Amino acid sequence: MRSSIVIAALGMLSFNSVEAWTADLTVSGDKSIIPAHAELETLWEKGGFTEGAAVGPDGSMYFSDFAQPFDSGPARVMKFDPKSGKTTVHCPDSKMANGLMFDSKGRLIACCASPLGGRRALVEIGADGSVKTIVGKFEGKRFNSPNDIVIDAQGRIYFSDPKYVGPEKLELDSMNVYRLDLDGSLHRATTDIDKPNGVMLSPDGKTLYVAETDNGTAEAERVTDAKRGRMTLNAFPIKPDGSLGKKRVIVNFGDEVGIDGMTVDAAGHIYAAVRSTKRFGIRVFTPAGKEVAYIETPKLPTNCCFGIGGEAKTLYITAGSGFYRIRLSATGHHSVPKE
Repeated sequence: MRSSIVIAALGMLSFNSVEAWTADLTVSGDKSIIPAHAELETLWEKGGFTEGAAVGPDGSMYFSDFAQPFDSGPARVMKFDPKSGKTTVHCPDSKMANGLMFDSKGRLIACCASPLGGRRALVEIGADGSVKTIVGKFEGKRFNSPNDIVIDAQGRIYFSDPKYVGPEKLELDSMNVYRLDLDGSLHRATTDIDKPNGVMLSPDGKTLYVAETDNGTAEAERVTDAKRGRMTLNAFPIKPDGSLGKKRVIVNFGDEVGIDGMTVDAAGHIYAAVRSTKRFGIRVFTPAGKEVAYIETPKLPTNCCFGIGGEAKTLYITAGSGFYRIRLSATGHHSVPKE
């Protein structure tokens, strides 16, 4: 179906000054996920390139914003207050923070990417906006460009380490998903994914979903002659010690660009930010890989996350230069309890 989408354009002088207009975007699918007359709302469109949507313990939403071009200013972490509708700067220089997630202690953990002075590490971003490295190397070699993160109920951190942009030389000989345990030990979790991007856990914590999004280059996303590799969504069973079992491909995007970030709802559906120019937006899949809903976004999406409390049925989306939300029938799930 076609849905009339109400979009709030931000004023030039303040984050919470709005002006409304309408546009037509496709929102369709299973009514248990997409309610009738669902509307996508633009909350903020003053970014360069947004990423890493995450919900804080108090229900505030956080997301990463990269200046465009990268050398025009530092990357930062933004904070959106669902109660006031205001967006403010939480961290003015995040050292290229990309994927974000809060742990059970209320700490904001981030994957810092590589370009132009990026920390190339898993970090903690403090309440004062400070950036502290948790781990930056594997077996003595710097990470490629940490990208996305998910934390399980036990506190183990899984994060992906591909590289898409930047002139930095790679020290590691592969791009993998890593697991940081509570004792501080670091483990390579995958060896059969060429280029991992988004990572997410199933609601029961027994499956790790990994997006394999291989654009064929580690130098620049805009390389025109790069030969693309696999574009897939994969499911790995998780063993009691946190290690992974045999990979199962549940979606193969073929020659289309695949998934960036993703999240899940309480029923186990996977909400994937698909960047295929043929049909981009949030595509919702069953654990078996069947598409059951679709939310078109104004620009190429990067990530998504459900709110909590009264916002538990609200999906927040980063796409292009903006931050958006849509109220759904489904209830979101978070691997780290928020309430």
